[in-house]
Amino acid sequence: MKKIELNDVSVSYIVGDFSTVGLKDVIIQKLKGTYTEKEFKAVNHVTFSIDEGELLGIIGTNGAGKSTLLKVISGIMRPTEGTMAVRGTIASLLELGTGFDGDLTVKENTFLRGAMLGYTREFMNDTYESIIQFAELKEFEDRRFSHLSSGMKSRLAFSIACLVKPEILILDEVLSVGDGAFRKKSEDKMLEIIKGGATTLLVSHSLDQIRRMATKVLWLDKGNQVAFGETKEICDKYEEFLKRR
Repeated sequence: MKKIELNDVSVSYIVGDFSTVGLKDVIIQKLKGTYTEKEFKAVNHVTFSIDEGELLGIIGTNGAGKSTLLKVISGIMRPTEGTMAVRGTIASLLELGTGFDGDLTVKENTFLRGAMLGYTREFMNDTYESIIQFAELKEFEDRRFSHLSSGMKSRLAFSIACLVKPEILILDEVLSVGDGAFRKKSEDKMLEIIKGGATTLLVSHSLDQIRRMATKVLWLDKGNQVAFGETKEICDKYEEFLKRR
């Protein structure tokens, strides 16, 4: 069963050039009718599909459009062109700290995040201990979220996203924060989720991680789809591309 299908999807922004002329001149140009807007395509005609239980690795240099594409698939943004079908409940972790309140405790934030993902209080009561133990934050559960290190925040966010058993898991560079032991544990958990039938999208700058985990790879460059296909083939081509830069 196809869990995610994108057909010719694009995301465009209308931008003005404030950097060279300044806000005052822009206003004057608008009054005179001489101001022109520019279209910027963050994602440009991307097409792919992945099946249930696959892990799609998304690669590309900074500014490739990877995070924008994940926001579209997560439902945070709408494509300006093309069509998309996403079948299943989504747990996404796109930016560290998203969906958390810095003034609330770790425990309070866990239940808050669970509620935002659509889970009941009863379910979160049953799942909370597993989440906090996996995140290795039991002794910090009454500490304010804002007092945690970036690694602790990442561990909590990842634990919630994974342990609520989503049908589709979307992760944007979340495994780059934290120690090596937790990254290994996180990878093992992701593989367990995939074996359980979940579909995963992972943006990572670690080509080794993509090689180990991905069943398919999507390569983006400046918003354009360079290639989509088997992991080894695409990763080999991307590695050669990086060497030539």
